Amino acid sequence: MSDDAVDILLVEDDLRLADLTAEYLRQNGLSVVIESRGDQALSRFNALHPRIVLLDLMLPGTDGLTVCRELRKIFDGPILIFTARDSDIDQVIGLEAGADDYVAKPVDPMVLLARTRALLRRTTPRDAKTGPGGDIVLGGLRISEASQQVWLDGESVQLTTHEFELLRLLACNAGKILSRDELFQSLRGIEYDGLDRSIDGRISKLRRKLHDNADEPARIKTVWGRGYLLVPDAWGDSA
Repeated sequence: MSDDAVDILLVEDDLRLADLTAEYLRQNGLSVVIESRGDQALSRFNALHPRIVLLDLMLPGTDGLTVCRELRKIFDGPILIFTARDSDIDQVIGLEAGADDYVAKPVDPMVLLARTRALLRRTTPRDAKTGPGGDIVLGGLRISEASQQVWLDGESVQLTTHEFELLRLLACNAGKILSRDELFQSLRGIEYDGLDRSIDGRISKLRRKLHDNADEPARIKTVWGRGYLLVPDAWGDSA
């Protein structure tokens, strides 16, 4: 696994729990690296540049709250704290230390996955720049979550709400293959039944509206047997 492929840095000293959690997340399409010590978390973060940090509070070397505060000085991405502590005051302290979300142990893997995906949906893709108002910018493609508008090479692109959400999800994961199941889970909150072709139809409409070649798409590619991939460098230069 290359460093730039890492989605999650999981900082957890219970190695059995960490292994089980990481395996579940990997089975659902996310790349994970485990770090067991708090005093090694920052150097590991700097080496990996993950998209999200899942952080236990009770860690050897340096406690999780301190790690969270130090991370927040250099990282504006999502931090999710999970711990055996479940009192309101511990949740408040964790959030005030800079965490974006808080899950109490024992953690339901499906809940942790859903929370992680929700936080990742709010992040900007690695290959994108952030434009005015926090817009996602990939070359000549600009996506505004605030106004739910899209522009391509300076021209407005008219999308339905469902098309916009699908494009935004693909753009937030630019360069990464998203399976139909991942798309269904993120957009509809249900598992893909193997029959529904609504995602395929929206992909076709997006390609047409974004001037992608329907026969040999270069911008939103189909990776047979795996899913869809938005190519980050296929959108020309920024306007």
